[in-house]
Amino acid sequence: MLLTSLWIVGSTRSGKTARLVAQFCQWVEAGLGRSPQLSRSTPRRTWRDRQMAPAILVLAANDDNRRSFADRLTAALQGRYPVLCKTPLGFFQDEVMLFWPLIIKRLNLRAQFPVRLRPETEQELATQLWRDNLDNDLLQLPGANESVRVRRLLDLFQLAAVSGTPVEDIPSILAEGVVELEKTPELWQSIGQLLLDWRHWCLERGLLTYGIICELYWHELLSDSTYLEYLSQRYRAVLADDVDDYPAIARDLFEILLDQGAVGAFSYNQDGEVRLGLNADPNYLAGLASRCQVETLTGSGNDSLAEELSSLAIEFISDPIVLSGLPETVQSIQTTSRAQLLRQTAGAIVEAVKLGQVQPADIAIIAPGLDAIARYTLTEILTSQGIPVEPLNDQRPLISSPMIRALLTLLALVYPGLGRLVDRDAIAEMLVILSRKPELSTETPENSPLSTPYIDPVRAGLLVDHCYSPDPEHPRLLSVETFARWDRLGHRATTAYTEIVEWLEVQREQQQQRLVPSCVAVLDRAIQKFLWNGSHLPYEQLAALRELMETAQHYWEVDGRLRKVSLREGETITPITSIRRNAPAHTTIAQFIQLLRCGTITANPYPVRRLPAVAHNGVTLATIFQYRAYRSFHPWHFWLDAGSHLWSIGGAATLFAAPLFLKDWSGRPLTEEDKIKADEERLQRILRDLFGRVGQRLYLCHSDLAVNGNEQTGPLLTLVHASVDLAAEVV
Repeated sequence: MLLTSLWIVGSTRSGKTARLVAQFCQWVEAGLGRSPQLSRSTPRRTWRDRQMAPAILVLAANDDNRRSFADRLTAALQGRYPVLCKTPLGFFQDEVMLFWPLIIKRLNLRAQFPVRLRPETEQELATQLWRDNLDNDLLQLPGANESVRVRRLLDLFQLAAVSGTPVEDIPSILAEGVVELEKTPELWQSIGQLLLDWRHWCLERGLLTYGIICELYWHELLSDSTYLEYLSQRYRAVLADDVDDYPAIARDLFEILLDQGAVGAFSYNQDGEVRLGLNADPNYLAGLASRCQVETLTGSGNDSLAEELSSLAIEFISDPIVLSGLPETVQSIQTTSRAQLLRQTAGAIVEAVKLGQVQPADIAIIAPGLDAIARYTLTEILTSQGIPVEPLNDQRPLISSPMIRALLTLLALVYPGLGRLVDRDAIAEMLVILSRKPELSTETPENSPLSTPYIDPVRAGLLVDHCYSPDPEHPRLLSVETFARWDRLGHRATTAYTEIVEWLEVQREQQQQRLVPSCVAVLDRAIQKFLWNGSHLPYEQLAALRELMETAQHYWEVDGRLRKVSLREGETITPITSIRRNAPAHTTIAQFIQLLRCGTITANPYPVRRLPAVAHNGVTLATIFQYRAYRSFHPWHFWLDAGSHLWSIGGAATLFAAPLFLKDWSGRPLTEEDKIKADEERLQRILRDLFGRVGQRLYLCHSDLAVNGNEQTGPLLTLVHASVDLAAEVV
């Protein structure tokens, strides 16, 4: 059977994924879904066939797309073929874990099962390892603080790994490409040596970061004959959606599979490239088209404004005079202050929903950057009118949750030596949160349980003033009788407080008797005792608690690895290892609490997707990057801060020195002209992509003054002025 690889290229919502689904079904129906060595049907291999049936490698750009893509493939085949969809980084990680013994042999590493580091743990350990260099101001990369500089160093390692660049070449690349920083070659060499030390330190302890995983996969596995033989026996086809967001080493994998006789189908969006600047290399992936039969899909085929407005996206930037007016489907909301803009935008949504013009689930509010004021204002106004708001991948720090703060305060009362990490306000907040009890509400149709605090803030303040004994080593909550007028508290508050005090005493006693394995067990007991109470917690609270437990388990797993690691002969002990091996348990707890208080850990547990029945019933609130990465579609769009200059710059969506690690980098320093051109091309892609994701109506929301009071003169201002002013139309 002769099959031809396909390269499916098209604009946003032109049917590329649907074409991949159809191709996948053809492959399965043609019998391409079984590995070559298992194609012979014998009675003995029936069980093995079922276990190893998927011989088609299915990839998607990110985790959200992965789940939706897998659902579409499964539905298309009605469950007749097992679909195992992965992201490129997820596939690399699984392969490194599976072939870890092979990597151990190649690199002569210690035989131990690997532990993957989360980004926040990676940054904490790297900061400790590089402490001397940080104190000596050696790491003089641009950055507002120490954590930003450390993060940029680690990002350099990851950029090199996903691009297939040896880590040893990082100093020369930085010396040639970074000209705005007047740094000496010795500094770049020092940075390269620090990254090599970091890689060596992690591998010796079996710790894997995303950067190390990608480097091991590209440098070790893809050059190993044993692994290449496995690939040829395992996969007969590869199906990859949105390869414009894939790292460069993904093409190396695809090339090897195609060389071994596998067939491929790839989709590419020329208006996508969402992750350009974040480990993706779309131009390098586009080179795969020369090995495939190219299919070009034109037109969205959906109800969108793309056909009407995409052609104007370039013209209004280069020549504003071209735009004398826009269709009535594009309107604007223009105010003087941003506070007025937020109120009028929310008011326009409320009015449209109440008039029945649109459903909340059909509305998206998109902004180049969403600050806390905008999130809070829009959410409060809309929810007060009965319109739910669904933030898209809202990454709020865990420490912003009162429940999480209460649990961390609880740890400081159970374990010794943590008294300096709590204060009276934290204790009072803990009493309020932990005294909540479920009560049935007669106002809700289902009598759903509502949490009511038995200790209100006033009573919590009285208890802290009279019954809290602060101490650096052993802070305690005293008996309620310590308060001379404890009768003023009331029965419910007294009972709830006594319950908390007695529970703390039991946990302290068990901790002293070494009956508590770790603080993870204490957290689990506290959640079951005080927060769960048999009730149904809201999704946001449940997500925060799940992420706290996942983070705690991971943190103690890494801590256990660092405590028990044995050093080889002649290897010097590092500051991290010496501290972790000899430090008491409460020191690790203190570091864990401080890590959470830094705000680097967000409430995104796995899996993060809600149930379909409640997933999309409100107004979507997202940044440009979040919305484009999610690849969503809404009939109505509200583009917030349309006059902001943030529309034309990469901002947080571009890593430091990312263009230097692209395969098509010329090798010369990047000039200011290059950056301006890159910003213009990015803006053009953003507009064409978003135009393809709005169906019926677009509102450009602009205020003359930004949140900091400065005048907004961004690149979309011409488009705003050319649209129909909604307020003026009403007048």
